[in-house]
Amino acid sequence: MQTKIRNWFLSALAVALFAIVGCNSQASSSAPASPSASPTTTAAAPDPGVSASSPQTAGLPRLEGKATVVMTVKGSPITIDVDGTDAPVTAGNFVDLVERKVYDGLVFHRVVREPQPFVVQGGDPQGKNPNFPLEQLGTGGFTDPTTNQARNIPLEIKPEKASDAIVYSKILDSGAPKLKHTRGAVAMARSAFPDSASSQFYFALSDLQFLDGSYAVFGYVTQGMEVVDKIQQGDRIESAKVTKGLESLKK
Repeated sequence: MQTKIRNWFLSALAVALFAIVGCNSQASSSAPASPSASPTTTAAAPDPGVSASSPQTAGLPRLEGKATVVMTVKGSPITIDVDGTDAPVTAGNFVDLVERKVYDGLVFHRVVREPQPFVVQGGDPQGKNPNFPLEQLGTGGFTDPTTNQARNIPLEIKPEKASDAIVYSKILDSGAPKLKHTRGAVAMARSAFPDSASSQFYFALSDLQFLDGSYAVFGYVTQGMEVVDKIQQGDRIESAKVTKGLESLKK
């Protein structure tokens, strides 16, 4: 019992001290749902959610199936199974950014391992500039060079018993999500606004069930988790490539 209480306290402390920083420059950070509540946060005025094929997602890339991305850090590969079946919009956004080489050269600006393993986060495009201060990273997102418009994607959660992914404009208590924050999960960072994810992502360094339903998981590390475990703040993504399933990306 004492061990369980200690683990809960450490999880709560990690959340209180280290918010998962999003990509919306208008609001640089927000705290994930507290483990003292349910894993998902119920909105005061619940939104029933909309299908991932709704007008809210019009124009966004979609991944209709699975894809494999290999990310190289310090010469070592990290293989990611990207799940477009259960998170088509979130996965499509990630694969599209990989294909555009947005992640090549970007820095991991946030690594939290104390008081217990939490996350390794990167994907801020501002980090491509080697002179950009590391401590100021965490507010940048992807801007489409053809339209000069910022791309934000909605929070996308698929409950275990649902047939389709659901996009929520507000965080809902919708039951356990199919894609969970187990060790090796890859998910999108965001600001306090649920629909503010863009290009920043994070690796879960341990099981983080208290984030389930509040942040969108879109894949899992299948090989190279030992590489993720060694990433330090300031390390860069040397390259990221789609090695399988690119034909499933629909723009």
